[in-house]
Amino acid sequence: MEEKKIKHLEFIQLVITRMNVNSFLLRGWSVTLVAALFAFAAKDTNIDYVLITYISTPLFWLLDGYYLSQERKYRDLYNVIRQKNENEIDFDMNATVTNSNKNSWISSTFSITQIIFYGTLIAITLVVMFIIN
Repeated sequence: MEEKKIKHLEFIQLVITRMNVNSFLLRGWSVTLVAALFAFAAKDTNIDYVLITYISTPLFWLLDGYYLSQERKYRDLYNVIRQKNENEIDFDMNATVTNSNKNSWISSTFSITQIIFYGTLIAITLVVMFIIN
């Protein structure tokens, strides 16, 4: 059988899963932080709390883009390993061999899903800021 190949693919899948979970947690933390800051801003009618979201949201966006780029690299590595023969398996986990433009940090940060998610957060922040004023 192809035990080495399957084990190598399992290792790569674990990395992909970890990157995906990190991205998911970042999005959850981002929404939680924005909601908490909105609550503080509404309670004290202090717009300064809302202004903090203009710092935190882009930081979460950048970090989320990084994890997405790493996930994309490992998905490409998975496909490379999937097509190798059993005797070519060396358990190399270096995903830089799969660097491409679509796997770059910038490309991942400005992917459609990231723009929709974080753009919505920024738009909601703008609306809340005008409501509080």
